[in-house]
Amino acid sequence: MNKSNLTGFVLIFAILMGFSWYQSRQRTKQLEAQYQLDSIARVEQMAAMAMDSMKRAQGIVPENEVNVKTMLAYKDSLLTEARLASESFYKLANDKVEIEFTTRGAQPYSVKINDYMTYDSTALYLIEKGASQYGISLYAGENINTKDFVFQVAEHTDSTLVMQLPFAGGGYIQQRFFLPADSYMMQNELSLVNMDGIIPRNVSMLDIDWSVVVPRLEKGYKNEKQYSNLDYYFTGDKKPENMGRGRDGSERIDTKLKWFAFQQQFFSAIMTAENEFASADLSLKFFSESEYKNEDKLMACSAKLRSDFQAGSDNVTIPYEFYFGPNDYRTLKSYDQKYEKIIPLGGWMVSWFSRLVIIPCFDLLGKFIHNYGLVILLMTILIKFLISPLTIKSYKSSAKMQVIKPEIDKLNAKYPNEKDAMKKQQAMMELYQKAGISPMGGCLPMLLQMPILFAMFRFFPASIELRQQKFLWADDLSAYDSIWDFGVNVPLLGDHLSLFALLMALTMFFYSKMTASQMSDDPNMAGMKFMSLYLMPIMMFFICNNLSAALSYYYLLSNIITMGMTWYIRKFVVTEEKVRADMMLKASQPKKKSKWQQRLEEAQRMQEQMQKQNRR
Repeated sequence: MNKSNLTGFVLIFAILMGFSWYQSRQRTKQLEAQYQLDSIARVEQMAAMAMDSMKRAQGIVPENEVNVKTMLAYKDSLLTEARLASESFYKLANDKVEIEFTTRGAQPYSVKINDYMTYDSTALYLIEKGASQYGISLYAGENINTKDFVFQVAEHTDSTLVMQLPFAGGGYIQQRFFLPADSYMMQNELSLVNMDGIIPRNVSMLDIDWSVVVPRLEKGYKNEKQYSNLDYYFTGDKKPENMGRGRDGSERIDTKLKWFAFQQQFFSAIMTAENEFASADLSLKFFSESEYKNEDKLMACSAKLRSDFQAGSDNVTIPYEFYFGPNDYRTLKSYDQKYEKIIPLGGWMVSWFSRLVIIPCFDLLGKFIHNYGLVILLMTILIKFLISPLTIKSYKSSAKMQVIKPEIDKLNAKYPNEKDAMKKQQAMMELYQKAGISPMGGCLPMLLQMPILFAMFRFFPASIELRQQKFLWADDLSAYDSIWDFGVNVPLLGDHLSLFALLMALTMFFYSKMTASQMSDDPNMAGMKFMSLYLMPIMMFFICNNLSAALSYYYLLSNIITMGMTWYIRKFVVTEEKVRADMMLKASQPKKKSKWQQRLEEAQRMQEQMQKQNRR
């Protein structure tokens, strides 16, 4: 690498570091200003509450409450009573999930997932108490929203809860919830009973408004935020659409929608309409990292939906389903609704490999071995064994390149100018053909291994089986393994040091050092050699420092095993003597020009003709 290239790389890296540091400083200043505004708002709110209490103690009723009963009055007297009634709470529970309901709005009030804990070993609430608002809006002689009214409980058993909102005309709105044993799926039937005389015949739709604040459940903000989003699915599609992945978003959908999911990294709340939603307005907003830590909140999700029903009917029943549970591939797939597609396994080729190879292998090993660090070790060995033929082929190509390196150096010396680049390329091709080397012999096997690398990159951070699994110094393989908490946020690096990420970067450096001798000394390759030896390990360290410890651990094992295989292949399988003998055998056989070489020669002839014309 020449001095200009090296200087360029250093300047680019310095600019990136400086920009990240500047952005971090600006973000800190913004957060401090926001904290001040929030503090002022809280103080003003507390002062208003104190003033209100003083007035009440003196017998003074605030002006906004003078006519409260008049303000809350509805045409239907039963609705007015339901608006002013006090709410009560009921539960449905099985071995997997516990759902608490409030009679105000006949809606879920909290959802606790059994057999799982949060990062700090407390009960795992996918929806904390009061963090959900679910209401049905429709016109029943006047505009109403069910979340404003207290329903009456008509039935309550271990698995069933039925709540009704009666009208003076004799009809009622009913919400029936049924939670089967050993299931994360809750059935819901919304019924409009004897409402024909209350709901006008030209009204054939109702609106559903559901908003949820999802709490912080995992150890690391960046990882949890990156793998949390809002998914939505159209009937007949191969997979759902999604928005989020660490960014705020909103989407207006004017076509029929089958289901949507408020998806945290490892748990989801999914609502499905048996007859499809007519339209939807979905939105997602993440809390900042300071709010995430101080208030234990991850994101605020909202879904405004529309459902159609048959107008003029005495009894209308609209079925829905709610899934509250883990993002476990087998569990989600068992419901046959393509829920499992919300797990981020990558593109079609990568996800295909994950579904058909990685997940079955991971599940099989997990049945017999309960230490997932050992499971990852065995998986890595198995994968390396399966791709060993590609590795050997790649190394043979590299070994041949090493043997003919003196000849390549001579060609570089013979054609030092760029104007002779075509001649040098043709001479190189002739040398490769004589030695029996394919130009893609070393690259193609590596390209074929890329889907495996991407599949692992996707699989480990999204695998709930690794959640809170301990191994060596890591207390959670699904999150980063910190051996040093800085206490402050370092640009690009974060607020901690991951040992697995550091070891992975070091092994990547030593492997690059081990194979650097086989790379060409062509000046045009100097930048590639510098990137492979220094920049890639550094970049991978910064990337993996905040990701799953299992991912860094896998890359660490992969590098160590690859180094061992390279040493073994170089020592016993592809020796210099064997390579030379193979090349001599290839050289003695009749040669046939490849299409690539034919095109190269044709391009060279055209270049020579153009040069002759220019000289004339």
